Amino acid sequence: MNDTLLFPSSHGEDAPERATVPFIAAATAVASGQRAIVVCTVDAVNVGLPGVADRIEEEGMPPLSDLVRQVAEGGGEIWLCSACATKRGITGDTELVPGASIVGAARIVEALTEGRAITLA
Repeated sequence: MNDTLLFPSSHGEDAPERATVPFIAAATAVASGQRAIVVCTVDAVNVGLPGVADRIEEEGMPPLSDLVRQVAEGGGEIWLCSACATKRGITGDTELVPGASIVGAARIVEALTEGRAITLA
């Protein structure tokens, strides 16, 4: 059995609670020894930019910046959809937070066939 878990995220500053929940799950997964990847699409790709997660916090939940750091420090990955990133001016030359990288759809599909996607509504 593959222990890679994929956590989709499509929200950022537009919806702090929805932006935070996938990172809570991913941080928990890496803390328990699982390989976790947060797949950021749409507005969530901005979380891969330095300083953005610092501005996203939902009352009663850990700060998103702490969770992003926990995911990266625990060996997790933060994948930014290349099409979504490009639309927002985020390119291979853009500085990203530790653990973040721009990934094409083919790699995301490949990971979906290898791992288990977790949908958090």
